[in-house]
Amino acid sequence: MSEPADRRYGPATLPRPRGPLSTAVAEALRRSPHDLPTGLGADLDPADPITDEDLQLTLFLCYELHYRGWLGVDESWEWQPTLLALRAHCERVFEAALRRLVGTPAVPADGVATGLADLVAADDGPSLAAHLQRRADLAQFREFVVHRSVYHLREADPHSWALPRLGGPAKAALVEIQTDEYGNGRLDRMHAELFRRTLDRLGLDIGYAAHLDVVPAVTLATNNLMSLFGLHRRWRGALLGHLAAFEMTSSLPNRRYGNGLRRLGFDEVATRFYDEHVEADAVHEQIAAHDMCGGLVGAEPGLAPDVLFGAAAGLALDRLFAAHLLDSWATGHSSLRPPAPPTLPPTVSLVASTPVAPPSAVAPPAPTALV
Repeated sequence: MSEPADRRYGPATLPRPRGPLSTAVAEALRRSPHDLPTGLGADLDPADPITDEDLQLTLFLCYELHYRGWLGVDESWEWQPTLLALRAHCERVFEAALRRLVGTPAVPADGVATGLADLVAADDGPSLAAHLQRRADLAQFREFVVHRSVYHLREADPHSWALPRLGGPAKAALVEIQTDEYGNGRLDRMHAELFRRTLDRLGLDIGYAAHLDVVPAVTLATNNLMSLFGLHRRWRGALLGHLAAFEMTSSLPNRRYGNGLRRLGFDEVATRFYDEHVEADAVHEQIAAHDMCGGLVGAEPGLAPDVLFGAAAGLALDRLFAAHLLDSWATGHSSLRPPAPPTLPPTVSLVASTPVAPPSAVAPPAPTALV
């Protein structure tokens, strides 16, 4: 196996196991591909699959084989039949929990775009973005960025699984959205690269999946949901619904995230990732709901319930994620698993907090906020 020249882009080192199932899978992956023991995972019955550390890490271990792989792990594991069977078993447990959580959203008479808008309007989760904008200290903001790094360092990749499974208007709309996500072919404008600069400004490791060991199950679940939908053709509708909900709820929170960093004294390099999403996602919102999801359902009407299920599941897991962070901070605890990153990054000095206007009205802070 060849070793990558640049560790920023993966593969990542295998994470520490979190229970008997993830231990068995991680130990197996360190060896040449072979059949897993008969009955492995047969007794899997977590009280809450969405927050079960062992189950969610096991799924992540399996899914990552289809992305960047794992450092030192034979790539033939990607299609090893008994590992795929174990993954399918874990997926059934995860899917059942998602159905219990959100049910089957009804498709309104006005169509799937209206259904998406209704789901977004009814979303009453805790305002993590408002807290980060107005009240979060630097340690809390760094924790939030650590959580989100699992997705943002491969941003757009899970949804790109839908491209070869679509045709017509839905495919054209998805390509338009993804082209922006990938920086229109320019490395320095790719959203994953912009986020890497935010990590760097906050004094955090910029390596791909570098923070995997410290994020909890609920964070893994938000990522596993995208992989579950993306890796199964039968869930192509849910994948597009998930992306639509993501785009329809992104613009205002990203404005708040950027303003929160400005409040803490960071410059435009740190905030560019969030500022970029304020305008881009406002445009993507309409494309995703009407052209992409509407185009898919126009061609395949039977996928309308799946589109709304994917959106509802994504919104529900984001609510659980936000509640975990806010509840942890309210009780004076870290939202991460130990060991957490250092309390403050060594390269940042804070400036006095001042009221912050929207990005369009704010001149970039002077770079003296960073030393």
